[in-house]
Amino acid sequence: MGGPQAADVLTTVKQDQRAREGLNPMEGEELSEFRQPILDKYETEGSPYYSTARLWDDGIIDPRDTRDVLGLCLAAARNAPLPDDRFGVFRM
Repeated sequence: MGGPQAADVLTTVKQDQRAREGLNPMEGEELSEFRQPILDKYETEGSPYYSTARLWDDGIIDPRDTRDVLGLCLAAARNAPLPDDRFGVFRM
């Protein structure tokens, strides 16, 4: 879901909440002030650099280095010892 879709969903939820409370729906400037922080947050936190800077992933691979990194990963997986477990497939 992108920023505009998230802002639309949260706006709908807020409008429904206001209707239940007997308040007038948001319009104009009030509606814009409600939506803008949501759009700004999605714009900022949607960047891959945002998550990488917080170590939420293993980093960003330069597209020119993709083959080298993939080769290293496959080599590490090939040389890793296999555990001697005797259980089947767990379905969740």
